[in-house]
Amino acid sequence: MSENVFQRCINPDCAASYGVEETLFSCPACGDLIDVRYDWERLEVPKSLNWFEKRWATRNNKIDFSGVWRFRDLLPFCEEKYCATVGEGQTLLQKNDQVGQYAGCRPEKLYLQYEGMNPSGSFKDNGMAGAFSHAQMVGAKHVICASTGNTSASMALFAHILKLQCSVFIGSGRIAYGKLSQALDFGAKTIQIMGDFDDCMRQVKLIAGERKLYLMNSLNPFRLEGQKTIMFRVLEGLKWQVPDWIIVPGGNLGNSSAFGKAFAELKQLGLIDHIPRLAVINATGANTLFDLYENKGLRFNNGKVDDAAIDAYYQKLNDTGYKPHTLATAIEISRPVNLKKCLRALEICDGVVREVSDADILDAKAVVGRFGLGCEPASAASVAGLKLLREQDVIGPDETVVCILTGHQLKDPNITVKYHIEKQGPHSNCPVEVKNDMADIIEALHV
Repeated sequence: MSENVFQRCINPDCAASYGVEETLFSCPACGDLIDVRYDWERLEVPKSLNWFEKRWATRNNKIDFSGVWRFRDLLPFCEEKYCATVGEGQTLLQKNDQVGQYAGCRPEKLYLQYEGMNPSGSFKDNGMAGAFSHAQMVGAKHVICASTGNTSASMALFAHILKLQCSVFIGSGRIAYGKLSQALDFGAKTIQIMGDFDDCMRQVKLIAGERKLYLMNSLNPFRLEGQKTIMFRVLEGLKWQVPDWIIVPGGNLGNSSAFGKAFAELKQLGLIDHIPRLAVINATGANTLFDLYENKGLRFNNGKVDDAAIDAYYQKLNDTGYKPHTLATAIEISRPVNLKKCLRALEICDGVVREVSDADILDAKAVVGRFGLGCEPASAASVAGLKLLREQDVIGPDETVVCILTGHQLKDPNITVKYHIEKQGPHSNCPVEVKNDMADIIEALHV
């Protein structure tokens, strides 16, 4: 095991360490989640974040072009020869006053980080760049995941390019066709299970362990290393200034977990002088984190998490036959695998959790689409959450906020079209049907 880079259990009562050459998705000693950890004092790290700007001059090198591996000094777990990339991370941080006005922010205070510009159309490509690099390190031949859509699309894309076998588990009827079409096109073997995402996740963990397949869900700690770079690019877009708030949708809680880890490491390295606050937004139909954190007071507590409270909560879900349901299918998850890491991120970032309705999500999605950037429904939870937090005066009107838009608007076009055609909200834009007659057309145009 390298002295500089290793894997470690997040449970402080265990804290077992393992080499990065091992393929682990939970701690063998206690079963808890594991991290990729670095001995920063032994590693060479730039003295300031603007050092990374020099790699813009060498973008003909594919790992300098990558918005993940451009920051490889801050996730130094593999040699450059293993770095997997499909050109991910060419994303946009857009200042958006119109969406800010809708949410209750003053001008020049809201930024939208648009991850829909990634090759597979979602933020998942960042994490897959990390996970597939580790997969190449350990010689994996067959990768596997459970998915609500974006994970399968991204995994299948990387697997296709790297010539690895690829299998996807999806729940019956609970995947958007825009996302499923990608996985099918990229050649993934798709297994449709009679159940929801949580059922698929249980099965994929068991089968990955039984058949020694390489798991690509965000239980994989190397996935989260790649997803840290979303925050590095946000800071780059803000000229290395730290915003007041980061707002992110909450599903399996990989992004929020990665963001907290990123900011803790940057602060430890002296590359930032303070840490932004974090807001994680659930859909009301899949609100496990909100219920546990805000209603029941569950906290990370320096790693001393109340496991009994989590177990009792999940047992109640089992006993009542609860299944999550939201139009924001990407966050339709009731047993998030990164719950404890997200609790840690909330502790690091003095965070809050909120829930928003499907109606609120669809209205926010329409506003985002109207003013320059489309996004999938789950992405709009961040903007709907900002609007709620402004109404509650948790976020001040003059605070700088970054909302993460996790996926492209064409990921789930049926929901978008239905919102507009059926006039489901105040921002609906219903097409006007007229006869094939010039006079009628001109009348409809109001010109």
